[in-house]
Amino acid sequence: MTDPAADAARSAAAILAADLGPSLPAEVEAALAARGAEQRPDRFLDPVSLAGLIVAIATLAWTIYTDQRDRKLGPPTASTIARQVRITLREQDISLPAGGERITEVVATEITRQDSPPR
Repeated sequence: MTDPAADAARSAAAILAADLGPSLPAEVEAALAARGAEQRPDRFLDPVSLAGLIVAIATLAWTIYTDQRDRKLGPPTASTIARQVRITLREQDISLPAGGERITEVVATEITRQDSPPR
């Protein structure tokens, strides 16, 4: 079984690597492997924590996407997902580091691209 959130995180890392560093895809793989382990949210600025942030945003974005899609409203747009991710993070008093807006936008775009209609 595939994991669309993980696939979106991988795709986003590949896209963002040009801006955030060529090791980002490998760091996202490590973050995906470590999912569920205790995280230190105060470390968002180092590359490993940045990878964890991408994975966390992808997981949240996938949850938002499937929730809205399953309500029979049709698949939401990337901008709708990104906006809801930002709202959710703000409600939980989680602030994004510099560049977080771009990460959110790229991940939301990849979430909508990764999903295929149910068969």
